[in-house]
Amino acid sequence: MVAIILIDLRCEGVNGKHGGVENHLEMGKKLLAAGQLANALSNFHAAVDGDPKNYMAFYRRATVYLAMGKSKSALPDLSKVIELKPDFTLARLQRGNLLLKHGKLDEAESDFKKVLKSNPSVREEQEAQSQLKKSDEIQRLVAQAQSDFNRRDYGSAASHLDIIIDTCVWDADSREMRAECFIQLGEMGKAISDLKAASKLKSDNTQAFYKLSTIYYNLGDHEMSLNEVRECLKLNPDHKQCFSHYKQELIQQEKYSNAVSKYESVIKTEPNVPQFILNAKEHICHECFDLIPQDQQPAKAVSVCSEVLKADPQNVNVLKDRAEAYLQDDQYEEAIKDFESAKEHSENDRQIKEGLERAQRLIKQSQKRDYYKILGVKRTTQKKEILKAYRKLAQQWHPDNFQDAEEKKKAEKKFIDIAQSKEVLTNPEMRSKFDQGEDPMDPESQQGGGHHHHFHGGWDNFQGFNSFGSGPFNFKFSFN
Repeated sequence: MVAIILIDLRCEGVNGKHGGVENHLEMGKKLLAAGQLANALSNFHAAVDGDPKNYMAFYRRATVYLAMGKSKSALPDLSKVIELKPDFTLARLQRGNLLLKHGKLDEAESDFKKVLKSNPSVREEQEAQSQLKKSDEIQRLVAQAQSDFNRRDYGSAASHLDIIIDTCVWDADSREMRAECFIQLGEMGKAISDLKAASKLKSDNTQAFYKLSTIYYNLGDHEMSLNEVRECLKLNPDHKQCFSHYKQELIQQEKYSNAVSKYESVIKTEPNVPQFILNAKEHICHECFDLIPQDQQPAKAVSVCSEVLKADPQNVNVLKDRAEAYLQDDQYEEAIKDFESAKEHSENDRQIKEGLERAQRLIKQSQKRDYYKILGVKRTTQKKEILKAYRKLAQQWHPDNFQDAEEKKKAEKKFIDIAQSKEVLTNPEMRSKFDQGEDPMDPESQQGGGHHHHFHGGWDNFQGFNSFGSGPFNFKFSFN
């Protein structure tokens, strides 16, 4: 009797266990259909824990991961499904598609070929054949891109990689190679975009963070450079390149105060030697641009350079430095005067010629549309402060805040100008063009075409550009 009771209890426990798994699977399906992904995932977790040999539990969980955009988590679940049920053709086909998107071409082809050999349905057979053909073409393009890259034909390599990445959207290696192509082509904004994606697609991608840091450093954005190199050191505190670059950044920040202190001490210790004082001030005037924090550059440079020019009005180097300071401070007419004065004493100086042309372009630009003025920031303002100014203005001028028709119309135009200004000034490539006197939002100012961002059709078409979500554009407003 005791033995029978024990057997009954054991059977009841088994049935209860499997009954619980089926309940979790059923509930998970309902929640998934209702779009409650997190709750559905919790139920499928419970089903997997309750029966680790239930292939359907793993398959359902993989489905939720895919719906959540977590392909890396879906892959091992699909592999477990295939291990438990090798003839589950749909799971193998889905795994092949994921592997293809991750750029794992050989593994993807293996799955597609096995699907074709496993008595698939008509739809599965058609999809497997189509994807196999696509994978073969990608293999050919990868070989061609690598060959172009090795021959330093970076434009052709980037074009092939564009096609590869359209299919292999989660392939970090292809994005890193394309980023290197963009670096060599001088398209730093595009390189940054690819490297940021690669840093998320590949775990512990210290090299991507290092390259991002060096690009920002070369663009003069030391704040972003430090942010990226710190991410690298979080992953590997002993990373030699990142640690060396981190020290370089810190030294760069300290140089100005050290250099200025040195020259100021000369002025104090040799007050009766005018030439020493003049030389020290000339050094401070020039060092402002390389070492001083950007928001302090123009005023300090103009002040010190002017002191030098009182004693030495024909000093070409100081005239050039003060002209650059005037440009930074949006005083274009004053900058033109200094460049022209410098040109009188050094007609063949290429720097003066280029500076004068740039100042003339900028003064024309200022009479049209000035993105810095729209956001109320200086040319030396860092990205963080630009975003802060943008959020404040975007909230203030959102058309939904206005009821009067005329006021709403005015707000719509202002709101679009604010959005365009943020788009230009937070994109290193576009901001660099604008700082050279070229408006990246104006087709007429572009030389040689290319890809540009424009907002056409006024507010009616612009409404998809949702300040609290995403629209047809590749970015969105956020007031957080």
